[in-house]
Amino acid sequence: MHKTISLRALSLSVLASALLVACGGGDDGAPFLTLDGKQPLVVAHRGASGYLPEETLEAYVRAIEMGADVIEPDLISTKDGVLIARHDPNLDFSTDVAQHPEFAARKKTLQVDGETQTGWFASDFTLAEIKTLGALITDAERPQQFNGRFKVVTFQEIIDLAKKHSVNGRVVAVYPETKNPTFHREQGVPLEDKLIELVKAAGWNSKDAPIFVQSFEPSSLKLLKSKGLNTKLIQLIDADDVNLATGQLTFAAPYDRPYDWFKSGDTRLFSAMVTPAGLAEIKAYADGIGPWKPYIMSVKGQLDAAGKVRDINGDGKVNYADASSLPPTTLVADAHKAGLFVHAYTFRNEARRIPADFKNDPKAEYKAFFRLGLDGVFSDFPDTAVAARAEYLKELGR
Repeated sequence: MHKTISLRALSLSVLASALLVACGGGDDGAPFLTLDGKQPLVVAHRGASGYLPEETLEAYVRAIEMGADVIEPDLISTKDGVLIARHDPNLDFSTDVAQHPEFAARKKTLQVDGETQTGWFASDFTLAEIKTLGALITDAERPQQFNGRFKVVTFQEIIDLAKKHSVNGRVVAVYPETKNPTFHREQGVPLEDKLIELVKAAGWNSKDAPIFVQSFEPSSLKLLKSKGLNTKLIQLIDADDVNLATGQLTFAAPYDRPYDWFKSGDTRLFSAMVTPAGLAEIKAYADGIGPWKPYIMSVKGQLDAAGKVRDINGDGKVNYADASSLPPTTLVADAHKAGLFVHAYTFRNEARRIPADFKNDPKAEYKAFFRLGLDGVFSDFPDTAVAARAEYLKELGR
């Protein structure tokens, strides 16, 4: 899908672009290859979600303590129109709602972005009711001892937390996502107006404010902009999976295209967004892109005589640990050329998620992406991301 270039070629082309003075000159080490010439951001994906139940106050505090520049919540709405931090409208996925008999009658089946789900949905609960639930860590391989101990937080509480910790020259930014915005409109609890209201009340309605607003649905970003939101806007770019036999991204619903595209009859895939034309289209309404990281550097396994991907480490499973990184695409350079910054998701520490060529060292993966000029990383383990960035800065002589 993309032409590829070597890291050396990319670095030389940028180094030759007369950005040395803008980045502080030669005395401060090699220049950053980011769009703005500043060091890449560490975005705590749902907080320190590798350690604590995601999108809780405790997870966000831990991320800030670990040195994250930005804390990221997914925003969904309660029945009474309060924006809360949950990855899914279905509370069954990340809370102990199933253990609350008082809510048993509210279990239902709904279509969420075309996917049939059964559970308990936030739009059927008031904030007061949701505050009685306990949050869960959603990855079975991660620590489970904190399940049920922490509560769901509101977007306002996250704003207040970021402001509280923005002291002594440090600024903690927030990175909210309008989650399933078409679904929320269909449920009668749209997200956009309330988001704008809270951002304006925070005094953050400007490009230089410590906030980024993201969405997978272009129509949500366009609506926010048309209604007067002036913050940095980011178009997220998804895919279903990577075919480890070929290294190609795969596209299957509901991860094949933005749901608003599906509803409007637009048959393009997410992959259309990473073409020069797609990037130019995004630039008309957004400031950056948030691609799934295989769009930048995919992975490919080794095939056996039967054409099957080999289980290199012999653990009986075939995953990223049995694959190696392919040469990078030109997406970061292409986006920068279009005037868009690039924040890639999601970096994690588990061995099954680290390509074999990085030798089970998550920091090596971060550094490979930083060397491409990536502007920021979404990480479940912000302490690892911060440590990797420090090593990258040392590598640059900074």
